[in-house]
Amino acid sequence: MPVTRLIYPLYQFGGPQLRIFRPNWFLTLVRPGKEQPPDTVQFRIPMEMTKFDIKNYLEKIYNVPVGVVRTRIQHGSNKKRNHLNQRVKKPDYKVAYVQLAQGQTFTFPDIFPKKDETAEEGSFEDIQKKFYEDIKQKQKMDPRRGGVTEWFGL
Repeated sequence: MPVTRLIYPLYQFGGPQLRIFRPNWFLTLVRPGKEQPPDTVQFRIPMEMTKFDIKNYLEKIYNVPVGVVRTRIQHGSNKKRNHLNQRVKKPDYKVAYVQLAQGQTFTFPDIFPKKDETAEEGSFEDIQKKFYEDIKQKQKMDPRRGGVTEWFGL
């Protein structure tokens, strides 16, 4: 019995189309190693992508005004060796530096903000009291264990 697959027609007259057009490429936003101007964004892109593709991709899909696009090819390192002492080369990739249009700036999003590490102001007694409360909390029995002591592993 032959295996059948659902094949959508190239064009369907009227009504909503059954196909969704997605770009063939992915751009990866990269945090730059060196300090960049505030209007420059760095991406890691596929080798086949051109400057014009990058500009159209950002302008048409994300509505980002692009001024200039510069690209370079980063060669993968060739220094590692595997367990058979054969050289292992990392793949090459292309890096794009996108300079935004006049007056536009980009700041890299701070996904993990640093917590304020302010020293606890207080007297010695307050710090000691907090320390003892933490110890008591750690010594409390876990209600999920049903009265079985912690040293008796289940």
